[in-house]
Amino acid sequence: MAARHAPVPESADVVIVGGGVVGVSAAFHLAEAGAQVVLLERDQLGSGSTSKAAGGFRTQFSDPLNIEIARRSAEAFKAFDRRPGWEIDLHEVGYLFLLTREEDVDAFTRSVALQNELGIPTRMVTPEEARELSPLLEVDGVLAASYSPQDGHATPEAVVQGYASAARGFGAHLQTSCEVDRITMRGDRIEAVHANGTTVKTDTVICAAGAWSRRCGELAGVELPVSGLRRQVLFTEPMADLPPTLPLTIDFSTTFYYHREGPGLLMGMSDPTETPGFNIETTDDWIPALLDIAQRRAPRIATTGIRGGWAGLYDMSPDHNAIIGEATGVSRFLYATGFSGHGFLQGPATGELLRDLVLRRPTFADITPLRVERFQNADIRPEHNIV
Repeated sequence: MAARHAPVPESADVVIVGGGVVGVSAAFHLAEAGAQVVLLERDQLGSGSTSKAAGGFRTQFSDPLNIEIARRSAEAFKAFDRRPGWEIDLHEVGYLFLLTREEDVDAFTRSVALQNELGIPTRMVTPEEARELSPLLEVDGVLAASYSPQDGHATPEAVVQGYASAARGFGAHLQTSCEVDRITMRGDRIEAVHANGTTVKTDTVICAAGAWSRRCGELAGVELPVSGLRRQVLFTEPMADLPPTLPLTIDFSTTFYYHREGPGLLMGMSDPTETPGFNIETTDDWIPALLDIAQRRAPRIATTGIRGGWAGLYDMSPDHNAIIGEATGVSRFLYATGFSGHGFLQGPATGELLRDLVLRRPTFADITPLRVERFQNADIRPEHNIV
């Protein structure tokens, strides 16, 4: 096992830039397959977007490729205690999407039909059934809801540590506090990666740098249209009589959501006034709007005290879908970024995809539509079920 204090190897089959869930998943899958892996993280493992994620995983998407990636990841989460072998506090309590607009009911009805065709046991439920599933709800104005009992949530930091520990067990070297500042090229071929005075010779780089991926791509002359966008979450004081099977509940039109977190709730909502950048300071100005929605949709939440919160970054792509593939003008620069809030839930399967791309194996799904070239061709992904 590679010791944490061991020097960074002078060479590697592949260097991964970024130690969030996508990076450590790739490190695990590649090291397990026998590759010599070095991962370089600018801060601590999981300290970027992953540590600020809500931890949800779901298969309720409208695009078949997103469904397949999400299903593959959900299966990995549920088997995580066996492979790689780590406790991640998994709660298979389901996702419940509340729908208040006819057009969303129509869209989710089509999505449910597609998910059922692909073996996902999602179903449309009535407002009354939604309230039985999530008793905190008031369902005035709710027309219908979409529910999948196989969705749920887990602890992102535990997933990162599980993959990291197993990757080290297979011989990977994961180096923290080591920011990549240069990639040496000979023509269009990668020769080495440089970070904090350390040089690792390699011909293969994976960019898994999340919101910082644009800069990483620039080091190799690859344009990755990814920007950071702040999202904030809050934690409530303990709440009595919360059902143990409370689903992760989302008011789709407002994006207000909540799920159990210890004796209370974790909750959040997108802020339409937020602008792209790298600001992760917490603020109070968005809370009144959240509490106003909570008062209408789940009044008990609005009268419960807030004990804290945090802010993190989504790595946003122009069409709010992942960007996964291998650069065409540089050999070999691979990327997995732009998940737009879905990096945690798609992380396990993305690690598999990156492994197979690096090793030139067939991937479990055709991910050609996720390549960055889609933006040049105006071939954006048609995903509806995004919050």
